[in-house]
Amino acid sequence: MKTIDSKTVVFVTGAFVTHKGWEPWKEYFESKGYTTYNPAWPHKEGTAKELRDKAPNDIPLARLTLTELIDHYANFIKQLPEKPIIIGHSLGGMITQILINKGLGVAGIAIHPVPPQPVIPYELSFLRAGYKVLGLFTSLDKTYTMSLSDWQYAFTNGMTLEEQKKSWEENVIPESKTVARGGLTSAAKVDFKKPHVPLLIVSGSTDNIIPASMNLRNFKAYKTPGSVTDYKEFKGKNHFVLSLPTWKEEADYILDWIDRN
Repeated sequence: MKTIDSKTVVFVTGAFVTHKGWEPWKEYFESKGYTTYNPAWPHKEGTAKELRDKAPNDIPLARLTLTELIDHYANFIKQLPEKPIIIGHSLGGMITQILINKGLGVAGIAIHPVPPQPVIPYELSFLRAGYKVLGLFTSLDKTYTMSLSDWQYAFTNGMTLEEQKKSWEENVIPESKTVARGGLTSAAKVDFKKPHVPLLIVSGSTDNIIPASMNLRNFKAYKTPGSVTDYKEFKGKNHFVLSLPTWKEEADYILDWIDRN
């Protein structure tokens, strides 16, 4: 019996990047008959350049918390005419898992998600790629913007220098250190024993900031035999997976998974 009966999709954006990266996905899913939304984070409306021009003194963004961010998406979803399919990337993937844990969707797809608590992200490449956003010994009233060199390692490893520079210009925006620190607290907690709607976790074999091994541990943390929990690793995909030339491979797999459930 099919359990995913919604034709509404909400895309949840991760850290460091503009929500506009979902626009090709929106168009593609809409061509398949879905109604889609990709709401920006609070204080992140505008182009990547416009938001970078505010850095590092955008105090409202700097003071945004993970709890407020989760509530932002939860409140958006509650206003929709039907429960949606929730699809998130990176930190947005973790938020997707949390929203599903709260019973706010009919299905969840977490693409290269940051692991929720209590899964501990101990992989060295994750620590190297992501520790700066915690802003240790820096003001929490200042935002953090990922440098090109960190972007090359964390998101766009394996791509040409020209592609890396272009993607940085088009996507990278300032980030709240407070949100990042929230990922280490109970605000990021998921009850892995709680029954849930169908959930798919997608990973990439060449992702540095969220390695496939981390996503696999995240998947294996679920202890709900009566709930559909699936895992898929794509070979040769880095963390910029949403905008790689091959992004439709993931999109088509997700659409097929939705149809099968």
